[in-house]
Amino acid sequence: MNEFWNRIILDNSIGDYLTVAFIILCIYLLKKYFSRPLAAAIIFLLRKLGSKTDRQAFINLILAPLEYFIIILTAIIALSYLNFPEILKYNFYKTDTKTIIDRIATAILIGSFFWLLLRVIDYLAIVIAKRGGESIQGENQLVLFIKDFLKAIVVIAGILTIIKFAFHYQILDLLTGLGIVGVALALSARESLENIIASFVIYFDKPFIIGDTLKVQNTTGTVERIGFRSTRLRTTEKTYIIVPNKQMVDGIVDNLSLRTQRRADLKLEIDPAATAVQIGQLLEGIRDILQHPRIENRNIFLSDIVQYGYLVQADYYTSPIPVEEFNTLKQEVNLEVIQLMEKLNIKMVQAPFPVK
Repeated sequence: MNEFWNRIILDNSIGDYLTVAFIILCIYLLKKYFSRPLAAAIIFLLRKLGSKTDRQAFINLILAPLEYFIIILTAIIALSYLNFPEILKYNFYKTDTKTIIDRIATAILIGSFFWLLLRVIDYLAIVIAKRGGESIQGENQLVLFIKDFLKAIVVIAGILTIIKFAFHYQILDLLTGLGIVGVALALSARESLENIIASFVIYFDKPFIIGDTLKVQNTTGTVERIGFRSTRLRTTEKTYIIVPNKQMVDGIVDNLSLRTQRRADLKLEIDPAATAVQIGQLLEGIRDILQHPRIENRNIFLSDIVQYGYLVQADYYTSPIPVEEFNTLKQEVNLEVIQLMEKLNIKMVQAPFPVK
């Protein structure tokens, strides 16, 4: 039996292979028993420190990457006790297969660790957003921005760490080279940098937040996301447009969600055959029509007298009601005005008014 365990295959005994395989299999099967108590200990420690925690979010976000990190770390440590078979060692330009495999394993381990860090950032963002109150959209918007910013930094740090420790490349030399190239890239990517700076202005100045309805360059839409470079709007036609943040800061943006009233205009081009008495009755009738309980302010007047006829104008204001209710109210007012004109036998001018 000892001969079987000590039998050498590819520079390692069968006993060594079975021991390493047994360790990896045990860690894989018992990963939940290792990770869940560790997760529970972390949650307990956070609560003791006075931090609010979300146990379900912690399990959903952090448990899986934590389990994989433990498995990968254990597998690499266990496999390191095996001798690399000489028959599989091939020399390449300044390296060999053993070095390549070691570097790949190190890169996987570092990548799993930074994946865990990214999930931790997601979890902290959820906790902070809930602590601030989910109804406070502006604060949650800032949390999302900081979360994306930190995740970008972690990704860059992860790449640099892999380059440093997995491929043994000097980071200072790389950063020096990137610094020279960065100047050229900064000049060529000036607009992208301006959009990133504009995103900071949006997040801290808060001219609008997610959920606001905006009018940007004759396009009306609801803000669905504010990113590093652009703002995404869902238009009234249900299309999806992307506006660079620089335009959102430098251009004229009408935040329709902040208005205090909705305005509607009514213009009537009256035939010159109408008498002064009819015009007066029309103005009084429109004034009565606009005494609607949902109309807060109104103005009705005879604005112009020309040879083509008379121009009667009215504008009225409602509270910032939904657009569907506003359009229904406009339709109701217009129909009543048409009925009034039919009752008074007043006709519209046949030829359009000249454009001034």
